[in-house]
Amino acid sequence: MPRLSYRRALTRALADEMARDESVVVLGEDIRVAAANVTTGLLKKFGPERVRDTPLSEQAFTSFATGAALAGARPVVEFQIPSLLFLVFEQIVNHAHKFPLMTGGQCAVPVTYVVPGSGSRTGWAGQHSDHPYALFAHVGVTTVVPATPADAYGLLVSAIRCDDPVVVFAPAGALDLRADVTDPAPVPLGRGIVHRAGTDVTVVAVGHLVHDALAVAEELAGQASVEVFDPRTLYPFDWDGLVESVSRTGRLVVVDDGNRSCGIAGEIIATVAERVRLAAPPRRVTRPDGAVLPFAPALDRAVQPGRDQLTAAIQLTLKDG
Repeated sequence: MPRLSYRRALTRALADEMARDESVVVLGEDIRVAAANVTTGLLKKFGPERVRDTPLSEQAFTSFATGAALAGARPVVEFQIPSLLFLVFEQIVNHAHKFPLMTGGQCAVPVTYVVPGSGSRTGWAGQHSDHPYALFAHVGVTTVVPATPADAYGLLVSAIRCDDPVVVFAPAGALDLRADVTDPAPVPLGRGIVHRAGTDVTVVAVGHLVHDALAVAEELAGQASVEVFDPRTLYPFDWDGLVESVSRTGRLVVVDDGNRSCGIAGEIIATVAERVRLAAPPRRVTRPDGAVLPFAPALDRAVQPGRDQLTAAIQLTLKDG
């Protein structure tokens, strides 16, 4: 598997886990025709009993997945856009997530929710453009946002094998990225990675924005040494790994395609500030407060965080120090 797109890495992970474990089933809207182009080929390989199209009711098929998991299956549920998660917050958070707690650990609910979309996908308007991963991290549901094809494969495999519910966000801005993946393997949940080492400032980038952070770090190489940290899992978060990075650099910038208020960027800054004495005030690059992305592509791009804002934030942080 020398060259692999992010999207095909997700497909490969699903196929490998379905071949390895007969209890793994995939369900959702229009997955047999691969409407999101993630479940391509699964129907032909594994048949209609394990690749199930569902009615157009997110609450129904999400609840069905919880029941299937309680009965011994390992369902993978695909949502076509992240905004649909608002419809099933009750089913995921109050049912699937809490069953093990409410039964004293007597049952497991191994459901994986795969959510491609949002994140640099312009023109989809407000009701299709949310990135609500901070909500799931807030309530303690395991939440992952892979940035690379290798991590898309490895984190989805680990999510499917986990005995608890896991939400896997696959940003649209990363879906068509390609990379060499010669030895795909599970990636541990809750462990971040440094994609680029540096000494002057740590940039924490979430999902597809990792690639923008790496590009900015390269552009600034003559001015500053930028370390790029990818948390990969937002809950549980690799705080020790991030603290180690910021302890070396003394400065912190977070770039996140979520809203500013109560977003994951603010949580990252607050937690690091409790554990590390920073040389300069930390900064966030996010969507604006209360952002609802507009339909017009030009306005949409203006609202989403990008390289120019990240460059300015890094330069200000270095200047303040």
